[in-house]
Parts: sequence; C-alpha cells; structure tokens
Amino acid sequence: MKRAFLPLLLALACGVSAAQQQAAPPVFQLWPDGAPGSEKRHGEAEKVADGVYFSNIHDPSLTVSRADPRHANGAAVVIVPGGGHRMLVFQNEGMVAAKTLNRIGVSAFVLKYRLARDGGSGYDIERDAAADLRRAVRWVRAHAAEYGVDPQRVGVMGFSAGGELVSLVADNPESAPAPARDAVDKLSARPDFQVLIYPGPLGSPARAADKAPPAFIAAGSKDSCCMPPALKLYQQLVGAGVSAELHLYADTDHAFNMGQRGERVSLQHWPDRLADWLADGGWLIARGASVPAP
Repeated sequence: MKRAFLPLLLALACGVSAAQQQAAPPVFQLWPDGAPGSEKRHGEAEKVADGVYFSNIHDPSLTVSRADPRHANGAAVVIVPGGGHRMLVFQNEGMVAAKTLNRIGVSAFVLKYRLARDGGSGYDIERDAAADLRRAVRWVRAHAAEYGVDPQRVGVMGFSAGGELVSLVADNPESAPAPARDAVDKLSARPDFQVLIYPGPLGSPARAADKAPPAFIAAGSKDSCCMPPALKLYQQLVGAGVSAELHLYADTDHAFNMGQRGERVSLQHWPDRLADWLADGGWLIARGASVPAP
C-alpha cells in the first residue's frame, strides 16, 4: 500500500508545482534595454530579504495582476510600494494591494522602482524614481488593449515613500522632461486618479494642485511622519477645487498596509472605503456606461 501511495504523492507534488509556476504573475521591464542613466547596471540581480523586501533595483519593472475577466471593469491601478526609498515592501504594500483591487474588478500593476536611499545606488527620487512611475503609467496605457484596460481610467496608488512618488507625479509638474525615446514615452504620464496611503512629506505642498486628479488619502492620526502631509495635501487639493477624500484613523501610527497590521476594525476595513470611493467616482463603471450623478 505504501508503494502504491508514493506515486500518488509525487503526482500531487508535481501538480502543485506546476500550478504554482502557472500562477506566477508576469513581470515586464519598463525599459528592456536599461533605464535612462542605469544602463551600466542593466541586468544586475535584485536583492530579496525574507522573501518580501526588495532592494538593489536597477531595472524598473511592473508585475501584472489582472482582474478576473468575468468581472473586470477596465480600471487599472499602478501600485507603488513604500520602504523609505531603501527597499520595497513588495508583498504587503504591493501584491496584497493588487489582489484586493482585483476583487473589485480592477487590474493592478505593481511597480519596482529605483531606490535613491539604497546604499551606493546613486539615484535621485525626483529624477529617477518619479521617472519610473511616469514610465509605468505610460506603459499601462500603451498596453491597455492587451489587458482590457481603459487608458482613460488608469490610477496610481502609493504607500509611504510610494505615496511621495504618487504626489510628485500627480500633484507636481515634471521638471525638465526628457525627450521621448520611444512610442511609450509619447503617451501621457498623468494619472486619472490618485490614492495616497500614509504618504511621506516629499511632494507636499503640491506645486500644481489645480491640475491634480481626484484623490483618496488615508493615514493614521498618530503618524508623526505622514499624517501632517496627508492632511496638508487634502486641504490644498480641496482648496484648489479638486475632488478629494481623507480618512484619518484614530490611535493609529504608520504602515498599517492593507489593514493586516493592527487590531482596529476600522483599519481592516479601510480598503472597503477605497472601493466605495472608486465606485462613487465612476472609476469602476466601464466607459460609455451610465455614471451616477454626483
């Protein structure tokens, strides 16, 4: 009986392995020949700590997490994990967020960007990391048809340091834009909506608030780093006539991720508030369909 059972176990193990390989999400480099200014480090291996924290990133990329075609609505979000520009909290502030968005029909694209504070990287946040996010938005628009995405419903969502990049791209003008290198660079890098989760101070106050897209902002009321810029940005956007929504969670500090860090019920449900906001804004309704009146 043991001999008969062994082949079954091997078959099951092989089946699980094959399923895991098939389930691996596709990853695309934003610049296949190397990012501008990083060509000499093109192809250098990334570093991974504990299987979830990434660093030594020289080839910016997008990991694609498509919504199930049965309920995909055409909206897309580029997700920008945090990590202090030293590393990327790629799972809790990247792939977990992507799967949460997938459940409401939104396709997600998780960004790995160049890290200006990773020792010896030589990168600059505004010059290089922000350029990676702009390129990511353009890349999603360029490949919209392949993923069933509406190029006029492409948003950005950033956590902490990633929130700084969102603000730099969505709420501030691009300084000294580089000349277009290919067809992707010719597309607009302006997101259609923005989601900032405990965003850092860089990028606030905004220098182009009146041209900013609608915003959803959330932070903890005890977050000494990132609650003040979240509140300041909200006030500035509303003052400029931009539609914005702010959630400040009581007795909450930094890095509550998608609600899995912390015991407060409100934190566990903050992604539901984001889904409500996206629905109210018409972002979850296919273009051409009836949009509810404000």
